[in-house]
Amino acid sequence: MSNKKKIIIMSSLVFLLAITAVLNVLLANNVFAKENDVISTSNYFTTYRSERTTTRSEELLQIDSVIALYDEDSDKYKDAVNMKLKIIEMMENELLLETLIKSKGFSDAVVSIGMNSDNVNVFVNSNELDYNTALSIYTVLKDEVGVAPGSIIILPVYSQV
Repeated sequence: MSNKKKIIIMSSLVFLLAITAVLNVLLANNVFAKENDVISTSNYFTTYRSERTTTRSEELLQIDSVIALYDEDSDKYKDAVNMKLKIIEMMENELLLETLIKSKGFSDAVVSIGMNSDNVNVFVNSNELDYNTALSIYTVLKDEVGVAPGSIIILPVYSQV
């Protein structure tokens, strides 16, 4: 075989290798982007709970530092203790409500109770909610923690599990 044919064959092989590398990178990026979208939606409830737990832990640490600074007789000490008890009660209620809502047949649910308001936000893993389902969630909230109807927001968040 002549040198010219060898050069043409080698150049063609290098060209095909370059095209293969470019296509591999493009396809890998496309598949990776799609997987990240699925991961982010499927972990919505886990992420929400994790962020809520982190925020509450920071709040409790700050309250503990205030409690440590003041005497038991001071108003700031009493306010900090009351705030800590309120946060703990909210955490317990959120956990209870999430468990009760999941017992209604939802694969996952997150409840967020407002610290400075009476609002209760409920996010359930569902494509959509019909009237009866929303009513059953409302009834759970009303019966367990006495939430007023105008303070409840129930939102479906579809997340593939």
